[in-house]
This record gives sequence, structure tokens and C-alpha cells, in this order.
Amino acid sequence: MSGTLRLGLTGGIGSGKSTVAGFLGHLGAAVVDADAISRSVTAPNGPAIASIAAEFGADFIDVNGALDRDKMRTLAYADAGARRRLEAIVHPLVGQEISRQSQAATHAGRPCVVFDIPLLVESGRWRQMVDLVMVVDCPPEAQIQRVTARSGLARAAIEQIILSQARRAVRLRAADIVVSNELAGLAQLEGQVRQTWLGLGLSSLL
Repeated sequence: MSGTLRLGLTGGIGSGKSTVAGFLGHLGAAVVDADAISRSVTAPNGPAIASIAAEFGADFIDVNGALDRDKMRTLAYADAGARRRLEAIVHPLVGQEISRQSQAATHAGRPCVVFDIPLLVESGRWRQMVDLVMVVDCPPEAQIQRVTARSGLARAAIEQIILSQARRAVRLRAADIVVSNELAGLAQLEGQVRQTWLGLGLSSLL
């Protein structure tokens, strides 16, 4: 394969998307993590903080000067307008950093740039910005169990997050590549990812 493959990676909360992104990174991909970038712009003294405080009030900023993510999550899931106002602040900053990182990877000659985008399907615009979409898939019950184990969130809160994301069938329809993480252990999951990588004609660092 010539040039740099632009691979969009997505999956519902608890699907194992970040694990798959890690495997792709080990194989030689440059992983551009939208969630990590979003956290960085809302970290203490991040570029989004002043605008968030002006829009929502200082009580949405925690004692360390970062976005109070729990308080904002509660508001955003209850009020779609508030979510859109937050996105209007955060998304342009995230987009700028995504562009910077992807350009750096391309200039460095990386064989593949993986855009790890949780809401890739929901956003609509990302389909035109990547060559292929990879979906990490698993049943909703597996998502709930994994998120409960790692975060301690209540089941109702996790179900609310799942309902706010694209339905499983919608993600699968958008997929060029599906990685199943229903019953697979880590070794089997890594094997799927490696097989897909090689099947795309990409050379492995391993």
C-alpha cells in the first residue's frame, strides 16, 4: 500500500476500542486519540477552560482548574442544548490538535494513522475524512459489565450513555472492518487486529 492509510476506529463505550487502538499502535500505526485530546483541552488551564467557565459558570470548573467532568456529564445528558454548547467550545480545539497530529504522522512516513473517534458514526463528517472505518463490536451487556468493572458507574448511568451513542446495528452498517470483542481474550483480540493489519497490506513492526 502506498501513502498513509487513514483508518477511523470506533465502538461503543466498553467495547474494547482503546485496547484495539493500542494493538494498532504496536503494529506501527500512529494513533490519534480524540478522547485523550478532549481531556487535554479541558485539563487544568487547558485552552477550553476559560470559555467553559464563561459559558456554564465557575462551578463547572473543579478545584484543580479542570472541567468538572461528572457535573458536566450530568448536565449534558439531561440537556441536549448544554451538550451542543459544550461541543461548540471543545470540538474546534480538538479538531485542530487532531489535524496537527495526523499531519505530523503523515510527514513522518507512518503507514497508517488511526483516528480513535468514539462518536465517529454519530458525527457524520468523519466518514469522508477516513479511508476505512473499523468498528469494535460487542453486545450491550458486555459493554455494561466492562464499564462497571473499570469505573464503578451505576448500571442506569451506563445504559444512558449507551443510549446516547449510535445503536449497534448502525455502527455495524457503517463499518468496513469489524473486530469482534464479544468472547475473545486479549490474545485472540490481538490476533484479529494483526490479521486485519496484514490483510490491508501494512507491514508489521512485530
